[in-house]
Amino acid sequence: MTTLRFAKGHGTGNDFVLHADPDGERPLTTDQNAALADRRFGIGADGVIRAVRSMHLPEGRELLRDEPDCEWFMDYVNADGSVAEMCGNGIRVFVHFLLAEALITLAPGQTIAIGTRAGVRRVHRLESGYAADLGRWGLDGGEPLVRASGLPVARPGLGISVGNPHVVVALASDDELDALDLASPPALDPSPIAGANVEFVVPADPLVVDGVGSIRMRVHERGSGETLSCGTGAVAAALAVRHWAGSAAPDEWSVAVPGGMLGVRVLPGPAGERVELSGPAQLVYRGEIELAD
Repeated sequence: MTTLRFAKGHGTGNDFVLHADPDGERPLTTDQNAALADRRFGIGADGVIRAVRSMHLPEGRELLRDEPDCEWFMDYVNADGSVAEMCGNGIRVFVHFLLAEALITLAPGQTIAIGTRAGVRRVHRLESGYAADLGRWGLDGGEPLVRASGLPVARPGLGISVGNPHVVVALASDDELDALDLASPPALDPSPIAGANVEFVVPADPLVVDGVGSIRMRVHERGSGETLSCGTGAVAAALAVRHWAGSAAPDEWSVAVPGGMLGVRVLPGPAGERVELSGPAQLVYRGEIELAD
């Protein structure tokens, strides 16, 4: 048996088991990660995050060649133990965990570079919460048809990449959104080879108030199921509605998810638009657990 020290944290209800392995000596197996995330027989979480120095992972060493200040790598896996590229809520909780473990110092107003499988992401500490620059986004993934339980007719989706794949579907009303049963994965046609997170979104009425757009969303995350929040999903949903709304749409968005509120901001850049996600991060308890080898 292996004894693991862990912390449990969340960002707007998107919850994670976090553990520190600075020197990369204790990687967990797929089965061990899935056991940690199991809500009946484990701790329970939407994903598991290992804090490891970038120099101890092949992906991290590759990032360090161009980003030498990227000391820490967020080794993130989904609830089923499958590896994921990025997690927008998870990266805020990850930085909060590094602070709580005294592995870094980061004062409000300062920024830290974090390695992920989607590349380096920079996280800015706010007076309350964190803002993560998720990098460039793209209209990747086409417009697949989406079928979901509780949705009478298949709807077209919009494929968006923010370092990981998403398909966003617009619904007409809150009633439609509330009627969805996202316990099982929505069906995509055509189906992406690597799968995708699927967001269902309802624009507010009015859509824009004081220069800020507002939407409400639910999400089914590949490898995790329906979650109370998905940071990259909130970004993808805001970007999709902004795309549909046209050139007059704002660059700032408020996204209501079942677990709370998130902020999305589109930033101009010489190589294309970047997008920033802001929101809270909390640690709720710590403990030790015995894992089967």
